[in-house]
Amino acid sequence: MRFGYWLPVFGGWLRNIDDEGMEATWEYVSRLARRSEQIGFDLTLIAELNLNDIKGMDAPSLDAWSTAAALAAVTERLEIMVAVRPTFHPPALLAKQAANIDRISGGRLSLNVVSSWWATEARKYGVDFDTHDDRYARTADWIEVVDGMWREPVFSHSGPYYTVDEAILEPKPLRDPRPTIYAGGESPAAKALISAECDAWLTHGDPPDVIAPKVADMRERRAALGLQPMTFGAAGFAVVRATEAEARREVDRITDVRQSASGYANYQDWVQNTRLERQVSLQDYSVSNRGLRSGLVGTPEEVAERIRAFERAGLDLLLLQFSPQHEEMERFAEEVIPLVNGRPR
Repeated sequence: MRFGYWLPVFGGWLRNIDDEGMEATWEYVSRLARRSEQIGFDLTLIAELNLNDIKGMDAPSLDAWSTAAALAAVTERLEIMVAVRPTFHPPALLAKQAANIDRISGGRLSLNVVSSWWATEARKYGVDFDTHDDRYARTADWIEVVDGMWREPVFSHSGPYYTVDEAILEPKPLRDPRPTIYAGGESPAAKALISAECDAWLTHGDPPDVIAPKVADMRERRAALGLQPMTFGAAGFAVVRATEAEARREVDRITDVRQSASGYANYQDWVQNTRLERQVSLQDYSVSNRGLRSGLVGTPEEVAERIRAFERAGLDLLLLQFSPQHEEMERFAEEVIPLVNGRPR
């Protein structure tokens, strides 16, 4: 299992606690990223939103792409997965920008392609907001341009959304054959796109027995297309304590969300603009990305066994959230990762 984490570009993950001790600042996230690769984490995911959907739209949030470029220069081993929304980035220009960051990092950049869900943010930033299936059609055309720019010495394309004429991109990314393209989605349109065009599939938090058939389905879709096998990852929110009772008390504390919370309106916007296979409760959303559904709550031994169950379900990567991030990542690295890897603590 590879261990990744969400970079706290929003200043935290909890919608009922204003100050989690993890400011949305370069100083905090750069210190966290440098430390994370020292203690056993493999990857960080940098979310891309121009407004803060966790703490409220008026709260600070870091820009994904400038943060990624800066982290590429100050880390050595960490894979830097940057979320990118096609509606916000012309593909040829994004391909150029990403190739440059990949070079700065020594070949450690990857993309998480997100078909935008937040209609309010798009309107406030003057960006067109496609209907659900149209977003995936745009994304397919967008990926074709990005991939062609990375691979071909001279690339032309005329599609339903994007056109480029004899475009040249040099230098190319270091990653061969291209930086890994991750994507997530549960609708038929999303699954069709991801199985055909992407390298890895990500899902929100769910138990291993729910994720296993989803992984099997995506593997079958991929095999039917005659393409190389994909890799698979899922989100999770980890609460590790000395006893199960202590862990449950912490869960009670972080899920006490009221409808007056700053993030509640954003929750409603998200539910209305996504198509999920299961209904998401307000408690699920209280810690972002359905993370508590993964069940990574309990003693180190219990959490390690849960992770082994995810491995059996077919996952290769966990994208974790913690609060407070730095302190809980230290605990996880010391108490859980050695158990998963078969080493004594």
